[in-house]
Amino acid sequence: MSEVQEPAADAATADEALLQDRFIRELVKQLRAQDTHGTWEGKGDLQLLQPYVITAEQRREMPLMGDPDPETLWRLDLFHNAIGLAIERATGCMVSPMMKMSHEGFGRAVLTTGRLIVVNRYLRDVHRFGYPSLKKLADAGNKLVDEGISMIEKYREVATYG
Repeated sequence: MSEVQEPAADAATADEALLQDRFIRELVKQLRAQDTHGTWEGKGDLQLLQPYVITAEQRREMPLMGDPDPETLWRLDLFHNAIGLAIERATGCMVSPMMKMSHEGFGRAVLTTGRLIVVNRYLRDVHRFGYPSLKKLADAGNKLVDEGISMIEKYREVATYG
C-alpha cells in the first residue's frame, strides 16, 4: 500500500527544492545581506522569501490603485539586485540595476553592463508586487536572468565596453 502525500506537503517539498534555484539563491543572499543586526538569523530562507508570495486572496484584498510602501519598494529593489547578480555570475560582466519609480507605483527598472541595457522592465501597480507562489517568483526571476545573459552573449563587445 503506497502512502499518499498531502498537497501541502508536496508544495513544501517543492519550495525546499526551489531554494537551490540560481535566482532564488541570489535573492536569499540579498535578503541576508540586509540583516546587519542579526535579526533574521533564526529565520529560514523560506520564511524570508514569504513577503514575495502573495496569494490570490491577499491580492483581492489589495486596492487596485495605491502608493507602494517603502518595504515593497525595498523588496522590488532586492529582486532586481538578485537578477543582476545572477547575470553577473553567469557572464562575468558587472551588472548595475537602476530603478525610477513615481509615487503612484509606476516606473521602469533597467539593468546595464558596459554600455548595454541587458534587462528593461516597465513597472506598474508596484504596490501589488509579488507572485502567487515561490515557483512563479523563481520563474519570473530566471526569465529575466536568461534575458540578460542572452543580451550579453549577443552583444558582448558593447557589454564589455567602458
